[in-house]
Amino acid sequence: MKTLRRHWLQLLLSALVLGCFLAYAAHLWRPRALEQIDHWLYDARLVMTMPGGIDPRVVVVDLDERSLAEVGRWPWPRKVVAELVDKLVVDYQSAAVGFDIVFAERDDSSGLPVLQQLAQTTLRDEAAFQQQFATLRDQLDYDALLAASLRDRHVVLGYYFSFEDGAPRSGVLPKPVLPAGIFKGRSVQPVVAPGFGANLPVLMAQAGAAGHFNPLTDSDGVTRRVAMLVEHEGRYYESLSLAMVRSYLNYPPLEPLYGASPLKSYQPLEWLRLGPLAVPVDEHIRALVPYRGEQRSFAYLSAADVLKGRVNKDTLAGRMVLIGTTAPGLLDLRVAPVGAVYPGVEVHANMIASMLDGSLPAQPDYLRAAELFVLLISSGLVLLVLLRLNPLPATALTALVLLAVVALDFALWQYARLALPLAASLLSILLLYAISMAYGYFFESRNKKQMASLFGQYVPPELVARMSEEPEKYSMDGQSRELTVLFSDVRSFTTISESMEPKELTRFMNEFLTTLSEVIRNRYLGTIDKYMGDCVMAFWGAPIHDPDHARSAVLASLAMQEAIAQLGPSLEARGWPRIQIGIGINTGRMTVGDMGSQIRKAYTVMGDAVNLASRLEGITKRYGVGILVGEQTRAAAGPDLAFRELDRVRVKGKDEPVTIYQPLGLAAELSKAQRDELALFQQALKLYRAQNWDMAELQLLNLQQREPDSVLYALYLARIRHFRLSAPPADWDGVYDFDSK
Repeated sequence: MKTLRRHWLQLLLSALVLGCFLAYAAHLWRPRALEQIDHWLYDARLVMTMPGGIDPRVVVVDLDERSLAEVGRWPWPRKVVAELVDKLVVDYQSAAVGFDIVFAERDDSSGLPVLQQLAQTTLRDEAAFQQQFATLRDQLDYDALLAASLRDRHVVLGYYFSFEDGAPRSGVLPKPVLPAGIFKGRSVQPVVAPGFGANLPVLMAQAGAAGHFNPLTDSDGVTRRVAMLVEHEGRYYESLSLAMVRSYLNYPPLEPLYGASPLKSYQPLEWLRLGPLAVPVDEHIRALVPYRGEQRSFAYLSAADVLKGRVNKDTLAGRMVLIGTTAPGLLDLRVAPVGAVYPGVEVHANMIASMLDGSLPAQPDYLRAAELFVLLISSGLVLLVLLRLNPLPATALTALVLLAVVALDFALWQYARLALPLAASLLSILLLYAISMAYGYFFESRNKKQMASLFGQYVPPELVARMSEEPEKYSMDGQSRELTVLFSDVRSFTTISESMEPKELTRFMNEFLTTLSEVIRNRYLGTIDKYMGDCVMAFWGAPIHDPDHARSAVLASLAMQEAIAQLGPSLEARGWPRIQIGIGINTGRMTVGDMGSQIRKAYTVMGDAVNLASRLEGITKRYGVGILVGEQTRAAAGPDLAFRELDRVRVKGKDEPVTIYQPLGLAAELSKAQRDELALFQQALKLYRAQNWDMAELQLLNLQQREPDSVLYALYLARIRHFRLSAPPADWDGVYDFDSK
């Protein structure tokens, strides 16, 4: 009783701490910070015990930069992909082939649709053409050629699921591996996907199997798990790695296995059996990725070398082959516990190899009870020691208990492949010790953070000074606000960068990025969101409110173009090329706030309006202009700015068309010649949309005489020629669809 009276506050605080960790271990309370610490401890344990070396059983055929340079940019014609499959299966005798790629759209690169149209229209009465076309038709159907190469072979196609509500669906899913209702009445909570992006029906009909290639990311953006089965409309679809192993084993049926439980109503799912193998899974039918080592823990072969027959047959004979990419431009790079840049295809390779070995780490349902037991015993022992002993022996015994918990965790991992969570036990011991030594100090100083210091981590310093004057007006929390966002990108930068040494390229980029940043930040008070290589992303209207955010962004873009032009002579004087930039601007409702992970956060914007600005920047070159803005930016920028309407377009990823404009400057500063040209083009655009091809063409030819090198006028003249040969549909609304970013 005396001890209780003396240490009542310490006991109260200790009980609260222990209760929180018990709730965490029992999955009743899951704060993100604790989960992140568990992730870090798991990663450290994984990295320390990785076997390393190269596993020869799984080979990655890599669509690398060299393949893209030698064969052509992706996507390759399906005829080439069919040749690749034939090479792997017939020439190299690979045991199974899997695609970490989806073939969602038809391949019309052979020109077959054009020939079919000619055969049905202009050349329908040309016997020689019809005869030749009949001979060539099958050879030009590249999708059919690929489908034929898949038939009766151990080839697994890849596809992806979309997990957002209302996600679109495209292509055809494979047959489910487990039927609807199989987990009814069981304690199973599968990952559910409303949408998907799957392969063409003609390909799926001939493929042996298909698996989704969605790796799951934890709250910190790191890939540690794979959903072995995903539920869609009640049925269950396997992952790419699981489909590959089943293909390798000649497609044994999949059977769920449940753990023992004293409660008949509670039977946890613990394994998936396929033939002689058992794959450990958790209640969400996920499996931990057993990374063998850092990137390239499996043999990598350039796809170009396979196509050209430059690979030793023994390297691929009898192997399981994954076709994927490490090329940065194809965006299949992940964050993994073993590296910040890790090829997605190698995630599947690790899963395949470990399934064959039976070495997948497991987190069975009973491990939760084990975590609670270790937490109670270790924390109770430490608390007893801290209450009874003096600081020095208490510290020594606490350290001993801490080491014992770590040793137990490593032993379970190393010898039983059990991933026992460690954060709750370790942190509970450490916090109980901290409370015992100086609990008052720690609890009194816990809430002394200031908003200005938080914003200082993410927002440009020149804005922090203004914000700190009235900190109550600003928040890092996500908000939905109308803002204007700008994307700027250097044209042909890849070609420029390839001609420079790394140090010279760094100085070159610093020169022009500094120039652009000074315009955005110093002259027009924009927030620079991020630099993405040669691309600059900025926005106006947050965190400091700016009612004229659209006008500021447009004026900044004009000043950026002027600054780059003025920078040209300086660049040439230093032996560097002049550069041109494309700028896309859009205004709209978007989310702004502190976003990211526990490892890295940024004050940034996101939303459809942001995506549209990026798409507009991407199509500036199509119209031969330096700046494109959306219609909302045009409306919000003010009447004193002059714009030229260029087109109505539907960009990739959006269903609704948008009118796009080129900002020309202040209306009062336009010359008479500029105003005349603007009026003439608006008239030509009106005639074009009315399908008055002759008058529109005449007007455009007159404009072209004024500006012979105009890409815009040449573009519309080409469209008119096209529509004369192939008239638009009756409901044509003048909108042009862009099928690429």
